[in-house]
Amino acid sequence: MVDVGTTLEMVQASQVGLKAVGAGLAVGLTGVGTGLAEMGIGAAAVGATAENRDMFGLALLFTVIPETIVIFGLVVALLLLF
Repeated sequence: MVDVGTTLEMVQASQVGLKAVGAGLAVGLTGVGTGLAEMGIGAAAVGATAENRDMFGLALLFTVIPETIVIFGLVVALLLLF
């Protein structure tokens, strides 16, 4: 005979663990994607600013835009956890 209480507890613990893994993947993968995006944008922004100092504001804006992706990943992670 199978102990149903233990099996139910194991399933619930497994669900909580998989939610945590999903939340971690949401934040981690968006962080990696943002880092890859900023790698190219940052180099171009520094080059554009070196040639023309008036481009600094626009370059800063283009550097900040990919960081919003991490915020979306964080929101998804919080929705998964709560």
